[in-house]
Amino acid sequence: MAKRVEVLVGTKKGAFILESDETRGDWRLRGPYCQLWPTHDFVRAADGTLYAGGGNAWYGPSVWRSLDDGITWTQSSRGLSYGADGPKVTTVWKLEPGDGVVYAGVEPAGLFRSTDRGETWEHVAGLREHPSQPQWEPGAGGLCLHSICLHPTDPERLWVAISAAGTFETTDGGATWTTRNKNVRADFIPGPTPEFGQCVHKLRVVATNPDWMYQQNHCGVYRSDDGGKDWTDISPGLPSEFGFPMVVDPNDAKTIYVIPHAPPEEGRQSIDGKPAVYRSRDRGDSWQRLDTGLPREHAYLTVLRENMAIDSLDQSGVYFGTSGGQVFGSNDEGETWSMLADFLPSIWSVEAAVIEA
Repeated sequence: MAKRVEVLVGTKKGAFILESDETRGDWRLRGPYCQLWPTHDFVRAADGTLYAGGGNAWYGPSVWRSLDDGITWTQSSRGLSYGADGPKVTTVWKLEPGDGVVYAGVEPAGLFRSTDRGETWEHVAGLREHPSQPQWEPGAGGLCLHSICLHPTDPERLWVAISAAGTFETTDGGATWTTRNKNVRADFIPGPTPEFGQCVHKLRVVATNPDWMYQQNHCGVYRSDDGGKDWTDISPGLPSEFGFPMVVDPNDAKTIYVIPHAPPEEGRQSIDGKPAVYRSRDRGDSWQRLDTGLPREHAYLTVLRENMAIDSLDQSGVYFGTSGGQVFGSNDEGETWSMLADFLPSIWSVEAAVIEA
């Protein structure tokens, strides 16, 4: 059966869909959707439902939903609140659909859950009841919960990452949480490696082996072999420890991609104006620079934490979006790149989906 590939793009002014056939050579853009709502994440669930989450200090948080491939949309923020005595939720940063549930990570950092496909939301209060919560500090992008990783077989177990509080795991459906930051540096905090306070930029879990995890951090790139209980720095070989996005090849859990950036004091952008993706096929023991087809000079791109995706075709396609409104894609696992779209609003998220046509 033929397949359709989608790249779902969330932007500062609405959501867009890029779509192609299995060759991923010619792309068609449709949108914008969600009435130009500021969109931090745009995903397609396994049942085909489209979800877009976003908001800001003026609009507040909201999740948009389409059951008919983007033709019509509903919008709901019911339950996305910490209550009258809590801080105001400003935006949804991350959406993660699972089996009969959708999770939302928000700012200020917290986790919400919906069991009615986004109609209503309930606060997973155990996370903000963690003893460390009063000491959580925002990163440059705010105090946001931006990564949600579901265990592939145990619905009670999941991991989240907060900038800048670190990684946390629950094994009881969110009632209690444990820090998972051992040996992850936080160079901006004096003293030895702390229990919490790390500035995770992106967290990934391997669906076929959830003991294997990866993260791009403010202070390096790391892997874990034991579900996040301990971490190993795999930054050597990269031109910078600093970057935002990371993806794992769904066909090969040893293959990972990152996009190194100049550090904060040098602009948080492409190093020397020469953007490149770096790939490792051995879990970070070695790295290869991939830049064929990308701009070779004077391209000071910023690729934010949710702005990289990978599809599940046999030869994986890799995609990333920029704050300048470009989407780049590769249909050969990063060997060559082309620009799929330009002149979009500032891009905040990129996700990929493969659909039976």
